[in-house]
Amino acid sequence: MMEEAIATYREEAGELLAELETSLLDLEETPDDNDLINRVFRAMHTIKGSGAMFGFDEIASFTHEVETVFDLVRNGKMTVTKRLLDLTLKSRDHISYLLSCPLGEAVDRSDGDEIITGLRQLVPQMDLPQKGSSEIPAINLPGLSEDDLANETTWRIRFRPAPNILMCGTNPISLINELRALGTAHVVAQFDEIPQLNELVPENCYIYWDIILTTTRGEDAIRDVFIFVEDDCDIKIELIDSSGLIDREQGYKKLGDILVERGDLSPVEMQKVLMLQKRFGELLVEQGVVSPEKVQSALVEQQHVKGVRKERSEAPQVESAASIRVPAERLDQLINLVGEMVTVQAHLSQVSMAGGDATFIAISEEVERLTNELRDTALNIRMLPIGSTFSKFKRLVRDLSQELGKQIEMETFGAETELDKTVIEKLNDPLVHIIRNCIDHGIEMPEARRATGKASHGTVYLGAEHSGDSVLVTIRDDGGGLDRDRIRAKAVERGLLSATAEVSDKEIYAQIFAPGFSTAEKVTSVSGRGVGMDVVKRGIDSLRGSIGVDSIRGAGTTITLKIPLTLAIIDSLLVKIGKDHFVLPLAAVEECVELTAEDVKNSHGRNLANVRGAIIPYIPLREHFRITDQRPEIEQIVIADIHGTKVGFVVDHVVGEHQTVIKSLGKMYRDVKGVSGATILGDGTVALILDMGVLLQAVEKLEKDIM
Repeated sequence: MMEEAIATYREEAGELLAELETSLLDLEETPDDNDLINRVFRAMHTIKGSGAMFGFDEIASFTHEVETVFDLVRNGKMTVTKRLLDLTLKSRDHISYLLSCPLGEAVDRSDGDEIITGLRQLVPQMDLPQKGSSEIPAINLPGLSEDDLANETTWRIRFRPAPNILMCGTNPISLINELRALGTAHVVAQFDEIPQLNELVPENCYIYWDIILTTTRGEDAIRDVFIFVEDDCDIKIELIDSSGLIDREQGYKKLGDILVERGDLSPVEMQKVLMLQKRFGELLVEQGVVSPEKVQSALVEQQHVKGVRKERSEAPQVESAASIRVPAERLDQLINLVGEMVTVQAHLSQVSMAGGDATFIAISEEVERLTNELRDTALNIRMLPIGSTFSKFKRLVRDLSQELGKQIEMETFGAETELDKTVIEKLNDPLVHIIRNCIDHGIEMPEARRATGKASHGTVYLGAEHSGDSVLVTIRDDGGGLDRDRIRAKAVERGLLSATAEVSDKEIYAQIFAPGFSTAEKVTSVSGRGVGMDVVKRGIDSLRGSIGVDSIRGAGTTITLKIPLTLAIIDSLLVKIGKDHFVLPLAAVEECVELTAEDVKNSHGRNLANVRGAIIPYIPLREHFRITDQRPEIEQIVIADIHGTKVGFVVDHVVGEHQTVIKSLGKMYRDVKGVSGATILGDGTVALILDMGVLLQAVEKLEKDIM
């Protein structure tokens, strides 16, 4: 059980580190944003507190240092500077390193000690723990001023832990002690939910606590204590006293009012007991309406608040999002099961139509409707906003521009655009290489930009938008653009192009994706080895996507990636050649037209079709796959748009639209050109999924070789 809790902590800490990095980069642009400062502090506080609970003492002690600094920042004792952000970003990286180290083993503290030294120089008056110490002292803040005392507030907190909190590695007493450190606190334990001995589970926690806390720190500081357990525990925080709410001379609420307000007593029960004309607390206990502990807790609150007044209004409470954490493996399993169900449903539809029974057909259509809804819902569960990936690249741009001595900003748009989780993960590496290329090759040095009349700082734009069942990811820079002549010369030198060949700009720009291709003068830590854009090409190909490059010399370069929304289930067009079935992705298909024997004869072997006055080249798939069955009198041309080029694919018959569950090919077939996968049809037969872009490239290459 503890191992599961530690794994959960590692996962959640990783998410907090990602959020921390994003907040710090945003804070660099708006250093006075209190919301961002609080987000940074809360992330650090959660990592520290949870780390201590699960035995990550190195993380807890180190993170405490940075948390202390940002507590001073959010209390107005320090300002956000570039040096502070540099150290905090390094702190984020060091925490990530500590998180990856095996628990209990020795770690390298040199980077952490250097960061702590930097923090000490920023805040020399702070009493920080000694380097390497595993002790986590309370946050040391300057003494409270008269204004602080005037702003004291008193809060009622009911902390009811989840029964399994102890098995998750969390100690409730540690949380209560953190509350004590915020100010003056009275704590009363409640025992009325402890069951009989024969029903008691020793590992469960049945006790809950009432805490009356007077503090100058406010509600956010209280919620920070529970931030790691708030989703699993019942936590109520209420502002019960402030000078702006209650006149000091009016005293405080009566005992019965407190119990009713807490929900421990109903108004009807209170009036019933008051009728007995005895001391209210004693009567409640005698009548068995409220336990002695609850009466004691209410009395403590009454006495506490009578002695404390404050000037703060109630802060809005933040409701936690209604969500649930599910392992990615379970989502993958769900998608696989939905895929199998789609296949079975196709078989059911085929059998019902063949039988001709009206009732059976109606049931089949209802199952098809439900299956389609289930498919869409399951796929939507795996959808994530692409902005979660975009935020990672701000740090890349910041660090790399500093390393190269350039001034570069990053702007994003369309961060809310959603993509399949698997697609986003595979898109990360290609985007890294493209952005590095923009920074190194695209954007000029500040002096060079000023010499051409540009602003000294360059900009990398990263955005996404939906386009049908695909997403267009655009990476654009305002740099010098691609040097067409230089790329061509390098391609000729490497034998990729003929010196006399007439090629378009599109074909020349495509050479930058060739393996080993680079125009860099020397090899650096950033570029020059010719592997970056090759990785981009292979990565996008593996996603069944496409790449478009457009560049204006002196104005910049735009790279557009067209990526399918999901890799699991696609809408497709099912076709037939001879006895074999094939699948074409429907997103690229524009129309289907007939191809007669007369049309073939009139083209004189040039594989061109006249479609409403437009000449469309086509690929006869029967010949390409060497299928020898009898050719029908009338064939079909499926016309598709491939990277902006219209091309036809000749098949025997178009069966119709099909929900295709994509299955990977075995190792023996991975190198087959023009086939990206397979699917199982309703009758159990296998249909190959064609990669139309690769087929087009293969035919073009064959024609060039023949010429």
